[in-house]
Amino acid sequence: MYEEIDENWLSDQLIHNRLNFKWYISDNATATVEMRNRFIYGDFMKMIPGYNTMVEQDQGWMNLSVNMLEENSFVLNSNIDRAYLDLYFGKLQIRAGRQRINWGRTFAWNPNDIFNAYSFFDFDYVEKPGSDAVLVQYYTGSSSVAQAAVKIDRNDNVTAAGIYQLNKWGYDFQLLGGILNSEDWIVGAGWSGDIKGAGFRGEMSYFRPKENFSDTSGTVMMSLSGDYTFKNSLSIRAEFLYNGFSQNISDFSDYYFQTLSVKNISFTDYSVFAQVSYPINPLFNGSFSAMLFPSMNGFYIGPDLSLSLTDNMDISFILQHFNGEFNEGTREKMTLAFLRLKWSFAK
Repeated sequence: MYEEIDENWLSDQLIHNRLNFKWYISDNATATVEMRNRFIYGDFMKMIPGYNTMVEQDQGWMNLSVNMLEENSFVLNSNIDRAYLDLYFGKLQIRAGRQRINWGRTFAWNPNDIFNAYSFFDFDYVEKPGSDAVLVQYYTGSSSVAQAAVKIDRNDNVTAAGIYQLNKWGYDFQLLGGILNSEDWIVGAGWSGDIKGAGFRGEMSYFRPKENFSDTSGTVMMSLSGDYTFKNSLSIRAEFLYNGFSQNISDFSDYYFQTLSVKNISFTDYSVFAQVSYPINPLFNGSFSAMLFPSMNGFYIGPDLSLSLTDNMDISFILQHFNGEFNEGTREKMTLAFLRLKWSFAK
């Protein structure tokens, strides 16, 4: 991590292990526990105040994250990010415990993902965060389902909402409504489908504070996304986001290390995203992502190269460069370069 390539670098190393367990108790019950263990050492621990505390922080109602070892230069953290019980009763499914409730439709930003927002830049956490919640699903037809969920976070804030999803005219539609973090009423809608073979997706959410509801204006978030894959496997994607919430961050590192919610999934009000990816050969894949932040005269670029070494091992190089003006006339930069070796195994 650096601001200028010829100035000071911060170097960090991470050994990241994930374990997934599932117990098929009966035809009507399944238990799941998944955990990630991270051994982090390097300059971040030594130079970023409170970094070990930030690593250990658990946003859920249950505190399932613990630093098992920590010193000035390293920390060993273990975090259970999935722990739930599934019960099945015909068309009815009940899931209780730490889980991911995914209501998003678009790719980079998800205004409908009110239970567990995630960052596009956190590429090494493909499972994404979970919530301590109860989710009830009832399948009303072969292509429609009604869901209701209640989540409690570490500050005892409640997020509760319902969603109805159905397929019509070849499109998947959804309508949702509820309350976010005990603070805002929310209504939203989303869709996904295609236009002549090109994917077309969108989400919109409207937030209105619970307090002073009658004399306070609401806030809108909206994302639109399109994607297309050519016959030669070249894939392109574009996305637009409008976020009506103001962002109180002073530089890119503030955003990169902050706790995310659906309200702060972007740097600025308007954001544009584009990505192109291509399998150069069956073992070597390349992609390039870019974002524009017009309100701060800023941008992001992110090339990603991945090489398969064996059937279950690959190596990747990822670069993330952020550039923009948080204050007029003052340009902020941040570059992060990653080298990742990944081994997948099953027992």
